[in-house]
Amino acid sequence: MAIFKKEQTQKPAGEASSFTRRQLLEDLYLTKNALDTAYANFEAVVDPDLIDCYTYEIYSVQKRYKFLLEQAKQMDLQTFF
Repeated sequence: MAIFKKEQTQKPAGEASSFTRRQLLEDLYLTKNALDTAYANFEAVVDPDLIDCYTYEIYSVQKRYKFLLEQAKQMDLQTFF
């Protein structure tokens, strides 16, 4: 996933900013989908090990989503997630 990917080349300030904003919005969208999927899987399982698995997955994805929302807030991005 591109969340931890660093950009290797220097781009002009406007272009880099645009790329970063676009990438952040894409990561937010993918993370929101991952969170929805984790909740759906959690609701569908009955095995205690799988319940634990999805509990940890939900917690992890929520943390990532919160981080991305804070990044978007710092960039003054408007999101609809």
